[in-house]
Amino acid sequence: MSTPGRVVAHVDGGARGNPGPAGVGVVLTDESGAELDRANDYIGEATNNVAEYRAVLLAIERGRQLGARALELVNDSELVARQLTGEYRVKNEDLRRLHGQALKALGEFDRWAVRTVRREQNQLADELVNDAIDAHASTTG
Repeated sequence: MSTPGRVVAHVDGGARGNPGPAGVGVVLTDESGAELDRANDYIGEATNNVAEYRAVLLAIERGRQLGARALELVNDSELVARQLTGEYRVKNEDLRRLHGQALKALGEFDRWAVRTVRREQNQLADELVNDAIDAHASTTG
């Protein structure tokens, strides 16, 4: 398989309760929308915003593994998107650390962008989040 120049990463993170059991989900596609990779993970107790950042970090890692030179992050968290672009300040200490990690990792790409979509347009990533939380609950229940 050839190395994709630009990868589009649909990312989502969520917690049941805020904080609560949390998971992340990412779906990576090429520019035409063909799926290249998907991943999800249970991340323990976290807030929704921490989970969103952890999803961004997972997408960055998977994009790098695919050899992408450009990454477009697509998420349904306006807060995270605007913090990453510098439009909003990061006030929360936990988020500040994750924000710094994300910006450093994004800097390794030739280009990157982030855009926000409505939750309905990010459904597969959202399903992966719920699958991760459900799988953990069934093993600990």
